[in-house]
Amino acid sequence: MSNETILVTGGAGFIGSNFVPYFLEAFPQYNVINLDKLTYAGNLDNLKECENNPRYIFVKGDICNAELVNQLFAEHDIRHVFHFAAESHVDNSITGPLPFIKTNIEGTFTLLEAARKHWMTAPGQVKPGYENSRFHHISTDEVYGTLGETGFFTETTPYAPNSPYSASKASSDLIVRAYHHTYGMNVTTSNCSNNYGPKQHDEKLIPTIIRKALSGQPIPIYGDGKNVRDWLYVLDHCKGIALVWQKGRAGETYNIGGRNERNNLQIVDTICTILDKKRPAADGKSYKQLITFVKDRAGHDRRYAIDATKLEKELGWKADENFDTGIVKTVEWYLGKNKA
Repeated sequence: MSNETILVTGGAGFIGSNFVPYFLEAFPQYNVINLDKLTYAGNLDNLKECENNPRYIFVKGDICNAELVNQLFAEHDIRHVFHFAAESHVDNSITGPLPFIKTNIEGTFTLLEAARKHWMTAPGQVKPGYENSRFHHISTDEVYGTLGETGFFTETTPYAPNSPYSASKASSDLIVRAYHHTYGMNVTTSNCSNNYGPKQHDEKLIPTIIRKALSGQPIPIYGDGKNVRDWLYVLDHCKGIALVWQKGRAGETYNIGGRNERNNLQIVDTICTILDKKRPAADGKSYKQLITFVKDRAGHDRRYAIDATKLEKELGWKADENFDTGIVKTVEWYLGKNKA
């Protein structure tokens, strides 16, 4: 392997498993090591298209395992890190917060330490040949808390996380920031809005709506269904991440958002309409009859929306999909996966 090697953590998860094939194709001059613990959220079936790629290696392991992480840096001379690995399901963070604290905080620290030792000799001193090595940290808009009816999260919005999940991600963001300001490490961070698209884990909102509808079960919607999210097609997110890594300024944060605000009622309505056309129910009725309201999530943030102006203006990023095009592609992917 003569190419430079990058480390992707959590590459078998939803966003990571969209990023790895995209990166391998878009950047043929790099090798990719994918380190993933394969918890319930990781699935190697999502990376079938990469299995035989000579520039791709999968390693099963935990980002909290410092010995393993250091070994990977030494053995493969890791030059860049894309840190996706995280516990990310808010409901799970409410019932069992410990894995979130461990993976999201301790895991991020372990990776930063390994990178610092491999790339740097002292604060502000980078080893020759590692001047361009960069640690890119993938985070979420949930660190900013919740919004009222109007306004947007920007990169300067104060952090106000409201769940154990978002608090653990906020902590990891700040540790990444500290490694830049204390050691001069070349880091970038991106905070994204809600992703959707192929390969998303079954427990999340959009796959749940599709799965429940197709099986004729009640489609559960939290509270009054009016919680608003800004939806970002996963491949647009992957392109944004690569752009920040390539062209972003060291130490900076870039928000990646889809400018596609929808409340949960609109989401379920859109998906049911698409399914009614593409896979009509046997009884001839609309899937919308299955919509059921359930008790709201504890501490459920009302609205998130991201202002991606900085990324658009500074780096020229633009989403290729809007929600109406992206959701059709998404539903079609799940229908292909669940052939009747």
